[in-house]
Amino acid sequence: MNAESDERGEAVAETVATPATGDVTADGATDGSADGTAAKEPELGSKAPHFIKRSRTLHLSWQVAVFIVGLAVVAAGVVMLPLPGPGWLVIFGGMAIWATEFVWAQLVLRWTKRKVTEAAQRALDPKVRRRNIILTTIGLVIIAVLVGIYVWKFGIVMPWKIDE
Repeated sequence: MNAESDERGEAVAETVATPATGDVTADGATDGSADGTAAKEPELGSKAPHFIKRSRTLHLSWQVAVFIVGLAVVAAGVVMLPLPGPGWLVIFGGMAIWATEFVWAQLVLRWTKRKVTEAAQRALDPKVRRRNIILTTIGLVIIAVLVGIYVWKFGIVMPWKIDE
């Protein structure tokens, strides 16, 4: 693994090619193919405009502003979890805002996208769909039987008209 520094003193990692396993990045991940034809993921790091990256003070101010905006969006999403609104969608939107500047958020989003894709593929599997339909049908039948027993035993009485 080779590393060199840019003008701000940060380490810049290069890709090291190995013929047997494909490309190996600085974090040890491989692209999974021997010929390097796997889909390339976007580069990690700041997506700030170049003129902002040139000035350390301006770039730090930019990062603080992005963090605050992302934090406000994530906080709004957390509030929407128990209240009406698309809570998880807003939280992931805040993470996407953070991912424009912070590598940790980019890694979290990559992991999340991978897990969501895997879950979608599993959910579309015919065996899993059949099982889910059967379990849902059994659950609905059980609920219908319980409601029928309740109505047979107590009848349909509105809660505000109960005498006891």
